[in-house]
Amino acid sequence: METQELHRGRLIDHIQLVVEDIAASKRFYKAVFGVLNIPLGGEADDYIWADELFISTKDSKAAIGVLTGRTHLAFQGKDRATVDAFHETALSAGGKDNGAPGERPYHPGYYGAFVLDPDGNNIEVVFHGPAKKSAESIKITF
Repeated sequence: METQELHRGRLIDHIQLVVEDIAASKRFYKAVFGVLNIPLGGEADDYIWADELFISTKDSKAAIGVLTGRTHLAFQGKDRATVDAFHETALSAGGKDNGAPGERPYHPGYYGAFVLDPDGNNIEVVFHGPAKKSAESIKITF
């Protein structure tokens, strides 16, 4: 993926999170980006960015001097194993559990996990795939 490529026709152009502890956020997001195979776009002492997500300190020139409010961001995972790996990795990189990996009732096959980042943002990785069929839901006809 080109980190400098301009995309047209997307709903979201970019998102910025302004955080209290940039070192903790860098540790957390670098680990999450690694699991998701998202290349780091760049970083400096006061920011880090990847794809269209920019994370900075409130003192950064890119911020307006205040922290952003709590946010929910959901990243797409390529499969259930990626969701599982995200959850485990994010917890070991300073995140707090906010929902273990599993199917959710949003639609059949919605498999996600939730972790609070160091600033309390609700970070999710979701895989939209086929629902696992339970033994009760499988009908066999002859």
